[in-house]
Amino acid sequence: MAFVLSLSPLQSPRFLSFTTTSSSSSSSLRFRRSPTQNNLDRRSSSKNDVAIVWFKHDLRTDDHPALTAASQYRVVVPVYVFDHRILARFSDEMVELVLTALREMKCEFGERGSGLMVRFGSAEVVVPEIVSRVGASWSECGLGEVVENIDVYAEEEVEYGLRRMVGEVEECVLKLGLLGSTRIVRWRTPFYEFKNLEELPVSYSDFKKLKLSPTTPLASPELPKLDIGLEWGTLPTLDDVKRYMDMNPWKPNENWTVMKAVSAAKSLRKKQSAPLEMSNVLVNAGASNQMNSKSKEAGEKKLGNSFFLLRNGNAVGGGTNVVLDALAAYLRYFEGTPRDDWQELHDKLRNAESRTGASFYPLFGPALFLGIISRRRIHREAVKYEKERNGGFLSPLGYSASTVAAAADAVCYMEWYWLLALRSQKCMDQSHSIRIWRWNGHIIQYTVVGHEGPAILLVHGFGAFLEHYRDNMNAIADGGNRVWAITLIGFGRSEKPNLVYTELLWAELVRDFIVDVVGEPAHLVGNSIGGFFVSIVAGLWPSLAKSLVLVNAAGLIISKRSFPLIEERPTTGATWLGSRLLMLFLRLRVENIVKNFYPINPERADNLLINEMLRAVSFSTPSYFKSYDPGALAVLESIFSFDLSIPLNYLFQSFGGKVLIIQGTKDPLSKSIPRLSMFREHCKGVTIKELDAGHCPHDERPQEVNSFICEWIEAMERRKLQTC
Repeated sequence: MAFVLSLSPLQSPRFLSFTTTSSSSSSSLRFRRSPTQNNLDRRSSSKNDVAIVWFKHDLRTDDHPALTAASQYRVVVPVYVFDHRILARFSDEMVELVLTALREMKCEFGERGSGLMVRFGSAEVVVPEIVSRVGASWSECGLGEVVENIDVYAEEEVEYGLRRMVGEVEECVLKLGLLGSTRIVRWRTPFYEFKNLEELPVSYSDFKKLKLSPTTPLASPELPKLDIGLEWGTLPTLDDVKRYMDMNPWKPNENWTVMKAVSAAKSLRKKQSAPLEMSNVLVNAGASNQMNSKSKEAGEKKLGNSFFLLRNGNAVGGGTNVVLDALAAYLRYFEGTPRDDWQELHDKLRNAESRTGASFYPLFGPALFLGIISRRRIHREAVKYEKERNGGFLSPLGYSASTVAAAADAVCYMEWYWLLALRSQKCMDQSHSIRIWRWNGHIIQYTVVGHEGPAILLVHGFGAFLEHYRDNMNAIADGGNRVWAITLIGFGRSEKPNLVYTELLWAELVRDFIVDVVGEPAHLVGNSIGGFFVSIVAGLWPSLAKSLVLVNAAGLIISKRSFPLIEERPTTGATWLGSRLLMLFLRLRVENIVKNFYPINPERADNLLINEMLRAVSFSTPSYFKSYDPGALAVLESIFSFDLSIPLNYLFQSFGGKVLIIQGTKDPLSKSIPRLSMFREHCKGVTIKELDAGHCPHDERPQEVNSFICEWIEAMERRKLQTC
């Protein structure tokens, strides 16, 4: 809804020299089932305890609660598994960042008389193999008759795919049938001392009233000297990892990978400048990008002392110590420096500062995502520097430097959305399950209903969220379809990072969701501005869409073929003030606004919708602008810079597929009769369904809209079969 505008087994690749354990490894140990732990409570002390620390997105030894707990065991085995499902989410630069962090960790472990075990393969095969091998090595080294306990420490995840992976590893470990006791210990780095997620307020204003203080980071622990014989393996190169990924049986469609490598803006410019079929433009553009990347590779590599893996990249690369040094440079931006590496970071800071504080995530987001540095460590360093600037005091009026505010606020806000995401996994407040997907490191909520049939993706409008399709998802799935619904970045309980939001950014998110999560072409359904987003996706990347269903879609219909493309979206004083006034207006009038969008059935604008919208923009007097969902103002600012100049008829023509228009004739945001006339005149071949409803027919009259959509999908699929 747009309530403010219309708008195998375990193996290493043969080309690697890594040593792996055999599935035939034997041991006299027998494990009994033990309940999974969700904290770091220590077992009763025993000289025959082993801890296996499985690193995923926690690539550090500093401030690592699991490593600290494991240091009390007789034997500690750190492990990193190169699993296709983890690596497939990373760009080449991110893989390089992983390898760099692992190299530093391996050196640190070596200095402490330990090591870092490296393995390739599926985690549910690799980790049980390591458990078995550790038990066998214990016996072979004569360290005792039996291993009494083997605990596998795995950081708790919020992403659906990784949560499922950890669960599968747990099942396989417990099925080993060895003597003794084993368990998976899920752990997390608590930013706040908040233990019961069921009591977590879903309103940020209520959460702030708890006045929780960030917890203290932990120092790197001393680990026991390893006196057990193990084959550790060696770290691969980037080329090694690439060759391994080529063996991935679930490797995504290569053309789709090329699509993801080309920005929406670049794809649109190429489409405007050349009368070629869009798919060819994209493939050629992608090939050109890859060729240019290879030809410039040597020049892009960092030179000398630098915080960055690539000279043209923004992501700070290296281990924890490098990231901490880069953070010191970031915080001290206003002091100036003679150091070349600090000056380079300051240059990148300026280039990435698209809006105040927006430079922090491009620079440090990847390191945070990979766990090279913890959120609370960054907060501690920012506060420490702030006290240095102010004689040991913190002002209640805010931070004295914008870089300190950017760093401290960013990690606090990231923690808030992470807690919301974790709560959604544990507390079922709705009839459908909530899943989490990470897009560019940011938390995105979605759900899926149905197990077979054509794929359908539902995209909401401005200010709404996936639950706006509450009475559509199950009904459409019951028609023999698989239905995905997503809460776009910046809305609902998905993350609202500090960045410049544009229609092309949201379109790229939808594109990547289809590629990474849906995994096949889908029928795209969009309401209001969501209809404009899915139209852009279909127009720029037609192979991702089977058909379009637009429900009171935003967007223009014009006869001109050429149109301007807005490249820069600067944040002006007017947009800053306008977003805050709009926030206040919405808070006071949102209920009346939403009910106005439901002229036929105003009772459908119920508490579920109103309360969730108020949750995102709530505040308490007199702090009018301080307690809304973190990042909400940046999203509202986008209203003042939306570019709707890409005509819908142009996108339909580029798509070349079938389009269904569902129009509520009593839409208060547009004049339906002239709009439908424009569709009929300039959009040849579209199918139009009129409905006596307002701006959100799918929620106001769900039964009729569900019937339209199911009949449409059935006809499209039948047509596809007839043409095959």
